[in-house]
Amino acid sequence: MKRIDPNSRRSRAVIAGGLVHMGGQVADDRSADIRTQTQQTLARIDALLAEAGSDRSRLVSATIWLKTMDDYDGMNEVWDAWIDPQNPPTRACGEVRLADDGLRVEIIATAAL
Repeated sequence: MKRIDPNSRRSRAVIAGGLVHMGGQVADDRSADIRTQTQQTLARIDALLAEAGSDRSRLVSATIWLKTMDDYDGMNEVWDAWIDPQNPPTRACGEVRLADDGLRVEIIATAAL
């Protein structure tokens, strides 16, 4: 087992059993619109996948939390351009109250090595 970027509360990702399990990834710019926040979040996922030795074509599943379902179309616009259409993961998406009022999206992903 390998932990990526751990601290006393969480690891950003954990590699175990041939899988990369990521904690919730969010954008850096809390004032940005849904498209920008989604782009920033997916860039973080790309970076973690690369560090773990994987990539988006090996995604197994994704859970997407939105501040409001009004952002669903904007998030999907960015997601659809990012995802490998030949290897789409399973996915769930819902509306939740996020940890910071400025956050519009949080994505939790699992990928194969």
